[in-house]
Amino acid sequence: MYAIVDIAGQQFKVEAGNEIFVQRLPQAKDADVEFDKVLLVENDGAVKVGTPYIDGAVVKATVLDDNVKADKVLVFKKIRRKGFQKLNGHRQKLSKIKINEIA
Repeated sequence: MYAIVDIAGQQFKVEAGNEIFVQRLPQAKDADVEFDKVLLVENDGAVKVGTPYIDGAVVKATVLDDNVKADKVLVFKKIRRKGFQKLNGHRQKLSKIKINEIA
């Protein structure tokens, strides 16, 4: 059984027991969260698609860590023949969640 769920503006394919990294959530560590924006649910070959969301479908998860940093993203700017070069970088903050069940 899996589901496609919208979490913080991004779509994820989740199954029970998965651990995924999502955009930072306001909940603290060890908090239980529910996501009701479920787009698709597959259960033993039976696929249910929402328009746009499935009524009554909920994905329950637990926040494992609320302050994880992603890999560094480098932004390099250059203007040719002018001698201008600029290198900036940042690490996005993420939340690590564990999917408990799809109901």
